[in-house]
Amino acid sequence: MKILVLNCGSSSIKYKLFNMDNNEVIAQGGIEKIGMAGSFLKLTTQSGEKKVIEKEIPEHTVGVKFIFEILTSQEYGVISSLTEINAVGHRMVHGGEKFNKSVLLTPEVLEAFAACNDLAPLHNPANLKGVNAVTELLPDVPQVGVFDTAFHQTMPDYAYLYAIPYELYQKYGVRRYGFHGTSHRFVSGEICKYLGIEAEGSKIITCHIGNGGSISAVKDGKSVDTTMGLTPLEGIMMGTRSGDIDGGAVTFLMEKEGLDSTAMSNLLNKKSGLLGISGVSSDMREVSAAVEEGNERAALAKKMYAYRIKKYIGAFAAAMGGVDVVIFTGGVGENRDEVRAAACEGLEFLGIKIDQEVNKQILFGKDGIISTPDSKVKVVVLPTDEELMIASDTAALV
Repeated sequence: MKILVLNCGSSSIKYKLFNMDNNEVIAQGGIEKIGMAGSFLKLTTQSGEKKVIEKEIPEHTVGVKFIFEILTSQEYGVISSLTEINAVGHRMVHGGEKFNKSVLLTPEVLEAFAACNDLAPLHNPANLKGVNAVTELLPDVPQVGVFDTAFHQTMPDYAYLYAIPYELYQKYGVRRYGFHGTSHRFVSGEICKYLGIEAEGSKIITCHIGNGGSISAVKDGKSVDTTMGLTPLEGIMMGTRSGDIDGGAVTFLMEKEGLDSTAMSNLLNKKSGLLGISGVSSDMREVSAAVEEGNERAALAKKMYAYRIKKYIGAFAAAMGGVDVVIFTGGVGENRDEVRAAACEGLEFLGIKIDQEVNKQILFGKDGIISTPDSKVKVVVLPTDEELMIASDTAALV
């Protein structure tokens, strides 16, 4: 069975084609700058070579069609016909309270998903464009939606509700939803196989740390709390997002700087985090290079970044009444040993001990246990694979 996975953003489409007989990725790439000048498709050939193909992509249907052309082309093709694609799985960002698992995309499901657009105005409409493009080009191929928010629908009400008038939750659905659910579900499931433990009875903290980042408490295989909230802004400090901030500070800044809600959202989502504090970049690699050059603000940004991860590890251990495993995944979690070390420093009282030498060796997509043999808590670096999770869900449903 061949499954195509699409992740449609507002101006991009990422894709992977899987052969589910052996979970092999047989094609992957992405289109960027959709609707803008200089749009292009970047792909990885089967030999591992990177290729960039420039093409004007005014909107998503043209983009999906171009991906189909590449998949069947003489030069880069991996299938002889589009009829070889058995199903398409889509990353769907915000399912609200309507979806707690992956589903086949029927007209009724898509209508319910579109009703969540207010909760993710940048992401959900883009996801729908991808679905509609596939429907137009391959009308008989089944499609599956895999929701970022679904895994967190097991949170109890006392964890997901905000302490605002209850009527606002009833009217507008204002509550914690959480994101990166596909990644948190993947690594919390994989770690049980990796360590030979059962999900039932386990207490796992999953740290998906990248340009965007979130942490989840997973008890008995289910999400019981997570850092992101109504939107992906809340929680830990990120590349350009502030993470947690006093609501009073938000209204204070709006008054002092004369900002409307759109401008304030832009400040918190796109100008804050590592970029806002360091003044250098939102990319941890560039911030780290600045630290090496003696940049004090970059050093402060890294300390803040790791400190907030540490705080949530402690908080979620308290929420679950202990912790058995801490997982680091995502771009920063998998590749920045010094961030992992700083985030775990001082957590010895929880039974967390890091083997610093082993920690330094686990980089570039490697997995491994970075805690010492006598550490009561296993600390593990485990690469995530959201696309494989989407493909697996899609195969199971079709």
